[in-house]
Amino acid sequence: MKQNYEINSATVAIVPVDQTTSKIIELEDSFLVNQSSTQIIDESCKFFGSSYMGRHEGTKNLIGVNYKSPIIVEETMELIFFPTTSPRIKECIWISLNHIEDYTKKDCATFIYFKNGNSLELEISYGSLENQILRATRLESILRKRKLA
Repeated sequence: MKQNYEINSATVAIVPVDQTTSKIIELEDSFLVNQSSTQIIDESCKFFGSSYMGRHEGTKNLIGVNYKSPIIVEETMELIFFPTTSPRIKECIWISLNHIEDYTKKDCATFIYFKNGNSLELEISYGSLENQILRATRLESILRKRKLA
């Protein structure tokens, strides 16, 4: 088990296992890290020059979202992640917007499909997932427009 982890362009999702362990899903690999999903998000933001709270405030200013906010972990690589629930809840999964291929509802479950062929069953409604993806896409759009300006 790794002791810490920095989000990078291969990071697909961060799935909490328990309060101190997360499963990292990357394009070509998955493994356990001895950190909570929130710790990984915060430490990665700090690695790229801010903090989770700084990124959260940035999202609030850019798109007016204050609850379950998507965040820009790193601007130049457009590393945008969004939470499946409130980040205060230990079951919160963080998903990379860049790696989403599709998402569907099957019976009472919501599935997200990634470009690398992996999928993840989420314990949130289809509408909630769709809303999170739309918020993250709005954030991405504003980021791209500002790069061109």
